[in-house]
Amino acid sequence: MTAEMDAKKRIEQLTAQLKEANHAYYVLDAPTLSDYEYDMLLKELQQLEAEYPEFAAADSPTRHVGGEADGKFGAPVTHPQRLYSLDNCYDAEGIAAFAERIARQLEQSTMPPLLLEQKMDGLTIAITYEKGKLLRAATRGDGISGENVTANVLTIASIPKKLKKPISRLSIRGEIYMPKAAFAQLNAQREEAGEPLFANPRNAAAGSLRQLDPTVTAGRKLDAFFYDIIEWQDDSITAPATQEELLETLAALGLPVNPDRRLARSTADIEAYIAEMVQRRHELPYDIDGMVLKMNDLRLKEELGYTGKAPRGAIAYKYPPEEVPTRLIDIEVSVGRTGALTPTAVLEPVFVAGSTISRATLHNEALIAEKDICIGDTVLIYKAGDVIPEVARVLTEHRPADAVPFQMPHICPECGADAIRPEGEAVRRCNNAACPARLREALFHFAGKKAMDIDGLGPALIQQLLDAKLVQDVADLYTLTMEQLVGLERFGEKSAANLLEQLDASKKLPLGRLLFALGIRYVGDRTGKVLADHFGDIDRLAAASAEELTAVPEVGSKIAMSVAEYFADAANLARIDRLRALGLNMAGEKKAEGELSGKTFVITGTLPTLSRTEAQKLIEANGGRVASSVSKKTDYLLLGADPGSKADKAASLGIPSLSQEELLQLIGGGADA
Repeated sequence: MTAEMDAKKRIEQLTAQLKEANHAYYVLDAPTLSDYEYDMLLKELQQLEAEYPEFAAADSPTRHVGGEADGKFGAPVTHPQRLYSLDNCYDAEGIAAFAERIARQLEQSTMPPLLLEQKMDGLTIAITYEKGKLLRAATRGDGISGENVTANVLTIASIPKKLKKPISRLSIRGEIYMPKAAFAQLNAQREEAGEPLFANPRNAAAGSLRQLDPTVTAGRKLDAFFYDIIEWQDDSITAPATQEELLETLAALGLPVNPDRRLARSTADIEAYIAEMVQRRHELPYDIDGMVLKMNDLRLKEELGYTGKAPRGAIAYKYPPEEVPTRLIDIEVSVGRTGALTPTAVLEPVFVAGSTISRATLHNEALIAEKDICIGDTVLIYKAGDVIPEVARVLTEHRPADAVPFQMPHICPECGADAIRPEGEAVRRCNNAACPARLREALFHFAGKKAMDIDGLGPALIQQLLDAKLVQDVADLYTLTMEQLVGLERFGEKSAANLLEQLDASKKLPLGRLLFALGIRYVGDRTGKVLADHFGDIDRLAAASAEELTAVPEVGSKIAMSVAEYFADAANLARIDRLRALGLNMAGEKKAEGELSGKTFVITGTLPTLSRTEAQKLIEANGGRVASSVSKKTDYLLLGADPGSKADKAASLGIPSLSQEELLQLIGGGADA
């Protein structure tokens, strides 16, 4: 076969592979390649197409932005101008080549000033404001048009619905991202529910923004930074001349911009800032995957123009991938409070993203099978969101002959009971309610800050209590005595007295905290409060049917079924009776009586004199409750200026709206209340 035919075949292979990767990344939010792997394949394709241009496809990934608009969001939104992607470099040589190239193209002897900005690892968004009001939001898509995600963007608190100045027309570009803490919380919730986990915050952000139901997006804690102006139409304010001025202008309009940036006048400045950010990146509350180098002078940047895919006056420096190889020595299985069996990889210690890693979660048996993980394999380790150690993939080419395929045990490794994987779930669970591991984790959860807040009752003390057979149920915590506690290793009278005080104080906490502490599946701290407020006491809650539970605002069928099943279990009812006898509070916080009793409100827009917090307190003080999203269970929409999509949904459901003045009149306070 000739060299030409080899090149043609390889170009076709790379084109198909990169198109498939683009679809997985931009449309399915489920990447099949790391950024580094993708960039290396793209670079190979660029080099081959440069040598053999006759074989390049008209729609080659080297010439087009990778995304596409999904039809589920209706007609695509055409951007005011094409949204280009950026060329990439990975080392000092790439930075130097970029600096030399733009200086040469501008016929200058030195590099022009560049503004360095953090490269956010999120999802590109384009938003248009008209007369200062948010008109439309769209994903990047293929750069020409994207998906209409306006309703979802309106739920993101940091993105203003109204600018501080009424610019005639402004289209801006930015990045939607999910903070690391929100990512970790979301994946923990999904794992508990037996749902697939997001690979990283970028995919979590993309999956959250590209939802058909805006209420899902609203609950995902997304944030944004803006960094570019696509379109500017206004005679009263001069358009910015530099990238620095552009960011300052956006901030002055009330838009969130990343304050962490630096002006560089030499490659030494660039390298110094990159080195600084390499050290700091893991301390940031969000993910970045590199730095963006932009010509500060916007006129000169436009003068340089664009290639088929990227601006010539900007480039992305991308950090080398922090996927580090190591050997998987073993897979251990632990048991959680709900009985979930969780496999954990035991690794030869390796330094990843700022710390030494010797263990990594594998989540469930389905993931192990999907990634074809065997004990003895060499695996690539990374930190999801720079937080959670994960196995990226197996280097199967290094698999030893004695590698052992892993089989999830069908019996609990702690108590020997059957471990069952319910149909449709990814997680196998121990079905023994008395399992020692389940009890240990249940006690730790019960004592948690958002549960019964029993300070000092940590894992080491819990294990001592279990070993001494002083505790066999959460109710036993309230029977502990000074004599029993001082008999424990390294536990004196002062520590014992403090713990007993904490236990006694926890008895007075409201029912919502107890419901969360009991570990009812799918009942978080918020749901616990909602149930307690609705039913008033635990006896009414225990007697409620699944249908009655589903009628509670914010309680879906899955939560309702779980709560009903919990209270149908005789052992759970016996535990509650015992806790009641030991003096724990079984009632919700006393509900205010008033004109709004039994009524559910949703607040949207800006109220004339009340903040949302003040309005919520006023409603609750008069017996009502405030929900975060509109549903058929909503009684009134409290409507302020510049409302979001909640107003449209309320109108479609026929839910009446009230102004602030009408609300005050309803509770008898008049307009001056």
